[in-house]
Amino acid sequence: MLKRIDKRIFFMVMAAMTVSGFIVICTLGQSLHRQKVASRTNVSAADLEQPVCVVREYKGRIGIFKGGSDAPYRVIDYDIGLLSEFDRRQLDEGIVMETEYELNRFIEDIAT
Repeated sequence: MLKRIDKRIFFMVMAAMTVSGFIVICTLGQSLHRQKVASRTNVSAADLEQPVCVVREYKGRIGIFKGGSDAPYRVIDYDIGLLSEFDRRQLDEGIVMETEYELNRFIEDIAT
């Protein structure tokens, strides 16, 4: 009878250790997965924070600036004086364009 109880205790302890080990391994795996996802998200967030370009007034014309440059990479030959007061104020502050599509749409709107 004592031998039978010892076997039960042994198998119960082994089962508990197996379940505990499984839980620890799964928890570590999830932790590593979260760290990988967080590092990818941080890199992606940094890429998203930088706008494609900023459109602002440059020598009486419309300048398109990329990468925080002081010199425009493109100047649109359009007289700022023809714009409304609201549009001129926006250009003084700088209009941030997040995508190339937004920029192209803005240029088309100004041209017409």
